[in-house]
Amino acid sequence: MLGKVWTIFRKDLLIELRTKDSLNAMLFFGVVVLVVFNFALEPVRDSIRAAVPGVLWVAFAFSGTLGLNRIFAAEKENGAIQGLLMIPVDRGVVYLGKMAAATVFMLISEVAISVLALIFFNLTVWSEIPYLVLVCLVGTVGFTAVGTLLSAVAVNTRMREVLLPLILFPVVVPILINAV
Repeated sequence: MLGKVWTIFRKDLLIELRTKDSLNAMLFFGVVVLVVFNFALEPVRDSIRAAVPGVLWVAFAFSGTLGLNRIFAAEKENGAIQGLLMIPVDRGVVYLGKMAAATVFMLISEVAISVLALIFFNLTVWSEIPYLVLVCLVGTVGFTAVGTLLSAVAVNTRMREVLLPLILFPVVVPILINAV
């Protein structure tokens, strides 16, 4: 089973490394969110440390949603989703492979967004890095676990780009609140 999950994960990883569609969009959107909040929080610069976790998770959630929108869309656009569904494996294997790929893409964008946030907001967090890594890892796995499932549901709709955030955010609010 793990070999089949690895195959689907590897396929998605290789496609993304070749095209860089999702990662570029995720990083760009995360940077835009950081820039907007950097200017919006300028008047309260002395209490910025309390707001940064919320800012980061807003950037993570929005950029992650862009990535989740694309996780099944590539197969849908190329007509390969039928082939993916006809593979003689359990649907859970496809889900786990897609979820693992979405988690890795989101973690890569989170690292870049976090580094930029440290620079934008002039923060030092060296002593808290183990806790931050743990929270990011658990929060991201929870977010992508739900998001991958809902992305599979939304991929066959006409307005999947709108539908996924509408059904995803109410479900992941508890994850985001705990991560912040």
